[in-house]
Parts: sequence; structure tokens; C-alpha cells
Amino acid sequence: MSASIWLLPLAPAACALAGLLVPPSGRRPAAAIAVTGTAIAFVTAVALAFGGGTYHFATRLAGFGDITVHAAVTVTPVAAYVAVAVATVALLVQVYSYAYLRDDDRYVPYAAQVALFTAAMLLVVVSDDLVLLLIGWELMGACSYLLIGHDRRLPEAPAAAVKAFLVTRVGDVGLLLGIALLGFHTGSFRIPEVLAALPDMTPGTVTAAALLVLAGAAGKSAQFPLHSWLPDAMAGPTPVSALIHAATMVAAGAFLLFRLLPLYTGAAAVVVALVAAVTMIGAALAALASDDLKRVLAWSTVSQVAFMFGGIAVAAGDAAVFHLLSHAAFKALLFLAAGAVIHVAGGNSLAAMGGLRHGAPVLFTTMTLGFAALAGIPPLSGFWSKESILGAAAGAGGLTGNLVLWAGIVTVALTAAYATRAWLLVFLGAPRGSTGHDPEPLMRWPLLILAVPTVLLGVAAFAGPVSGEPPHLWPTLPVLAATALGAAAVYLWWRREPATDPATRLGAARPLFAAGFGFDTLQRALVVIPVTLLGRFASWADVTIVDGAVDGSGHVTSATARRIAGWHLAGLPRHLWFTAAGAVLLAAVGTAAYLGMWA
Repeated sequence: MSASIWLLPLAPAACALAGLLVPPSGRRPAAAIAVTGTAIAFVTAVALAFGGGTYHFATRLAGFGDITVHAAVTVTPVAAYVAVAVATVALLVQVYSYAYLRDDDRYVPYAAQVALFTAAMLLVVVSDDLVLLLIGWELMGACSYLLIGHDRRLPEAPAAAVKAFLVTRVGDVGLLLGIALLGFHTGSFRIPEVLAALPDMTPGTVTAAALLVLAGAAGKSAQFPLHSWLPDAMAGPTPVSALIHAATMVAAGAFLLFRLLPLYTGAAAVVVALVAAVTMIGAALAALASDDLKRVLAWSTVSQVAFMFGGIAVAAGDAAVFHLLSHAAFKALLFLAAGAVIHVAGGNSLAAMGGLRHGAPVLFTTMTLGFAALAGIPPLSGFWSKESILGAAAGAGGLTGNLVLWAGIVTVALTAAYATRAWLLVFLGAPRGSTGHDPEPLMRWPLLILAVPTVLLGVAAFAGPVSGEPPHLWPTLPVLAATALGAAAVYLWWRREPATDPATRLGAARPLFAAGFGFDTLQRALVVIPVTLLGRFASWADVTIVDGAVDGSGHVTSATARRIAGWHLAGLPRHLWFTAAGAVLLAAVGTAAYLGMWA
């Protein structure tokens, strides 16, 4: 069983490489290859999860002095559950994409890239060596660039892909330095050995490594201040959005922090709590104000991943992973359902939607369940996973616990508000166009399948709470009250004026919230423009000063040579005059020297 762990990343990776060899016209072979690789990973993950044990496999990969890099993988029960979530979402996305991208002439490389993306995330999940984990991490970033920029007919797609790649690379520099720092001080890149050696490291070194790793996690998981790429990534196809936002790329940062949880104590934990608090509230406000359905879900992802970071800050690793699994189910469901809604409505704008519950019972039911889980309506999974994190925050107390707790309660109210708003504008009210229809079977069945864990994870959590204890009145009652308040406020605003978007109640603040508080503008002013100007200056200096100096020295040398050559080409009389003048000069110098010697 231990050797079969390698099937998790290698099966989809091998099928991805095989899929790249399929000609552009081979849609069916490409789909069959990609689905097969992902299905093998899914079956392997399920088998490991039901096995219930911990499986290891390691072999020496390379040596660098006293440090050895291992091709080492470990699957714990938690890692197996995460692998099941990743493989499930990826498999359903592959099936859904075959129908969704029916008219796409670049479907063949797309299917291979999704398979390779899946392999990279699974490698991150099972890697037991930080260098091997970094390989999967970077491969995932490269695939995200290709997938976000897939639809080249959209002018914003290439820009969004470049933005995602560059912003996440900024964080990845921190991750690379953090891994190097840990390896240098512990003498190993194996995660268990690194964690075992932490007590022997100085507190300052541990904190520095924790913050550097946090930079990489914040970049991949779109947390403040490296969050701005994720809403723009909606330029990618909707199935890609489901894959990136649900159980793969944005969850990778939270899962990395879970793997290295002992690093996050003291000051490092406070920083994680600050990042989580700022991100969850800011992103929730942006989701509440946005008019684009996919951007609402994107900002929602940023906010919900911040809950996972909050769980890490209060050392509630199991609760954070439970929210990761819960979020994977309902967010993948919401994005795939959004793809069907957008197809019916003919666009992403919530203002163009309404009354879509008519004629689409499957779409209405499944997306309603997704929104309810997102809002945290009990007994669905979203309520229990958030409650477990906030319960741990209440128990932790102190600055870290209070930051996560109170920011989380505010975010719960905002989440219920924007989820209710989106649901009302999509499904209720007067139809603004088509009354809707359920998607075709290949797009419908993934919705029905994802609705099952959205419901059953909540039932399982109720039967066996993550913390091992049943929920207490504090903070369960405030969480329920905040959920009810947010949902009721939006519903009452909408009820008074069904034709008006409840977000208009935000007044002049709405454009600011919808624009992510102008962070892109600030980022452009403080980073993009200065770097662009610096690049232009460097280019000018290189051409004008450096190249100018080289070219100038060549011109001077050539001119001097031509002048000297001209002198050599002078007629005989001039040579005789110069010769005579030289002889006189030499005679004068010699005479002066002679007289001076006898003086």
C-alpha cells in the first residue's frame, strides 16, 4: 500500500504528459486520458482514506553536502481526506469541462493542464520533504498561469494570468527562503525531522522561518496583502475557477501551514491572526458589493480561506482542515452551478439575472444548498466548520484568539448577507431574460454529486464534532445570531424593493468595496508604476550609458586610428619636415642634458 502512494501524483501526471501528445482534434481521447489519470488518483485516495493508517515511502533523491533531499511521501488520515477532496473535485471538473468547453478548439491541452495541475496539488498534499513539496508548489503555479489565460479571446485573460503568476511568485520567494532557512538550521528537509528540531533553534530563527513560509502560503491562498490576483483569475474558464478556488491552489497555503503548525506560536501566530482578520472581513465586504457572480464567489473564497488561516493561528489545525474539506465541497458546487447560471443568463452580471428557479429544479436545489453551506446555515457543513474554528478561538483567548473570534463573527454576518443577496438576485424576483433550464447531464451530475458531501459533512460533524466536544453556547449562539442577522437584513432590504439590488444600501461605499478597497490602484501606484519606471530607466541607461560608452569608445578609437593613418599617408615633404624637427628636438634635449651634467 505504501508504494501505491506515488499513484496519487504520478497517475494524473503521466496522463497529462500523454494528453499533451494528442492532436488538437482529439477531444475524446484527450478527455479519456485525463479522466483516467484523475480517476486512478481518486480510487487510490479513497483506498488510503478507508485504510485509516499512515503510509510512508521514501528514497534518497540527491545530496548537498550534509543535507539530503528525499523523494519522500507520507499519507496520514488527514492527508488522505484532503487527497480525496482534491481528486473528487478534479475528476468532476474534468467531466464537467468536456461539456462546458464543447466548442473550445483548445480543449485538448486544457484537459492535460488540468490533470497536471491535479498531480501538482496531490504532490503538495503527500510530500514529506520540503524540496519535493516545493516542486509540486511551483508546478501548480505554472499550471494556474496556463489555465487562467486559457481563453485567449478574452483580452483580460492574459493579464490576469500574468498577474496571478507574478503575485504568487512574490510569496514563493519567501517560501523558498523559509525552506532554505529551515534546512540549513535543522540539517534536513524532511518535515518530521524539521519539526523535531525546532526546539533546538533560536526563537528568532523559528519566527523568521514561519513568516517566510507564511508569505508563500499567503500568495498561493490569496491572503492579504497578496490577495489581489484571485478575483482577476475569474477570467479563466468557470471549471478552472472551481478547481483553483475549491480544493487545490488556494487551499494549498492553508494545508502547508497545517503541515508546519508547530512553527506558528507566539509572534508568528499573531501575524497569521492579523492576516486572517483583515482578509476575511475585507473580502466579505468586497463580495457583498460586487455585481459579478463569479467575483462574488472569488471574494468569498478569499474570505473563507482566511477562516482556515484563523484556525492555524489558534492552533486548531484539525478545525482548519475540516473547513478546507467543507469549503472544497460547497465552493466547487457553487462555481460549477455558476457556470450553468452564466450560460443561461448570457453573462456574469447579477443585474441580468433573476427568476432562474423556474424550469431548473436541479440547478436551483443544488446551488441553494451551496449558498446555505457558505452562509453557515445548520446543519450544513459550513456552519460546523466555522463554529469549530471560532470555538477554538474563544478557547484560545488572548490577542490571537480574540482577533480570530471577533473578526470571524463579523465575517459570518457578512457571509450570510452576500450569500443571501446572490441567491435572491439569481433565483428570485422577476425574470430578466431566460427563465432557465437545467444543464445537460455531464454538467448536471457533478452538481448532484457535490451536493452530497455538502450535506453529509455537516451530518458527520454533528455526529462527531471536530474538537471532540459538542458545541457550547459560546460562541455558537453569537454565530447563529450573526448568520440570521446578515441574511435577514438583506432579505428585508430586497423584499421592500425586489427590483433593486440590496447592495445599493451600501451607498457611496459600494464602489470602494467592489474594487477591493482600491488595493489594485494602490498596488499599481506603489509597485507597478515604480517598477515600470525603474525598468524603463534601466533600459535607457543600458542603451544610452552602457552601450553608449562601449559604442563611444569604439568611435573614438576608430577616429583616432583614422587620424593617425592620415598622418602616415602624408607626402614625403611633410615626413622630412617632421623628421628634421624631431632631430632638432632630440639634439636640443641631448645638449641640455650634457651641459647640465658638467655644470
